[in-house]
Amino acid sequence: MAGPQSFDPERDVIDGPLDSPIDGPIDGQSPEEAARTLADLPPDQVAQVLASLPHDEAIAVAAHLAGTAQERAGDPSGDDAAEQATESAAADIDATIDELLEAAPAVLESSRTAAEAVAFLVQSEAVADITYIFVVDDDKLVGVVGMRDIVLAKPGQPLAEIMVREPFAFKSGTGVDVAVRAALARHYPVYPVVDGEGRLLGCVRGWQLFQRVVVEVTGQAGAQVGVSREEQVNTSILGAFRMRHPWLQVNLLTAFAAAFVVSLFEDTITQIVALAAFLPVLAGQSGNTGCQALAITLRGLTLGQLDEYPVGKLLRKEVLLGALNGLVVGVVAGLAMWLYARYSGEPNAVMLGLVILVAMVGACTGSGIFGVIVPLTLKRLGADPAMASSIFLTTFTDILGMGLMLFLASAILL
Repeated sequence: MAGPQSFDPERDVIDGPLDSPIDGPIDGQSPEEAARTLADLPPDQVAQVLASLPHDEAIAVAAHLAGTAQERAGDPSGDDAAEQATESAAADIDATIDELLEAAPAVLESSRTAAEAVAFLVQSEAVADITYIFVVDDDKLVGVVGMRDIVLAKPGQPLAEIMVREPFAFKSGTGVDVAVRAALARHYPVYPVVDGEGRLLGCVRGWQLFQRVVVEVTGQAGAQVGVSREEQVNTSILGAFRMRHPWLQVNLLTAFAAAFVVSLFEDTITQIVALAAFLPVLAGQSGNTGCQALAITLRGLTLGQLDEYPVGKLLRKEVLLGALNGLVVGVVAGLAMWLYARYSGEPNAVMLGLVILVAMVGACTGSGIFGVIVPLTLKRLGADPAMASSIFLTTFTDILGMGLMLFLASAILL
């Protein structure tokens, strides 16, 4: 990491950790104080400053920028333009694999023998941190040797004969997101990192890569119901209200659309009262089917699986799953409708059961399609698919499910 440097507002660059004795306006300041200093700069310059910091330190400063912008605006509700600018700047921080790099604990030349490797391990103070021995020639990575191979090798056998040649390695400068996607297919505990000429620079531990994915995936659960990833248990009431309420308003507007569709069939519901009891049943089942497809699609987007897996293939899979689930659930729901209609004295109990069956198959099939298309469309439009997908998915599935059932009932029975 670079040594302590000064902060020059004319250069808009910070070189060095925040806790180092920097000779400038942020000398010895905490991330909160550094954020106040940066808040005076234009958004593009803030992004440049954050990009120059080590990733962890940049995140710590960026986390306080939105709140600082609100304070400067002098408005408890915050200044939207300033807040959006600082959030955009924070989002521009691009972490690379070098941020996670640590010194390789075991590096030996290929000419060393298995006996020498064992002696090295015995004398190593950090033997518990050693998973592989990285084998090099002229500082270039040529292979790796696992502990099992060392134990089973003959004492005089050189490492060149027992190593795995041309091992997978990350190149310096590889983005963390790209590294995570590559690691998903391998699940190695440790990954070597090399420069452009193949020289070993160090290693990265697998758990550090997947820690980033865990944070992203766990944040999706709250995002799908309108809870911002930035909201924590200690977020103020006004702050939480500001983050949550806009999405509730959007949800209300979309709910009106579903209510409007139901109102179009008011006469049908009046004449066939049994349909009203099954509206929430149909909406709930189709909504759950869509949420399942949505969860898989969001997971694929987060983990980068959709870069290699065709979207059309995923869409066909969810259509078939939706139809199959709708058929099985529809049979049960149709029987329930038949029994309920007979008990209520409805004259067309069998046809009502058939209407529920067909509507359930159609609604679940359509919700599977929406579960894939909605997040992909929102991402293409630049919106957060996790944050907005659930609201639009619920609206589409409600309109499709309830509208289809009421339409079939009107067309067949009235």
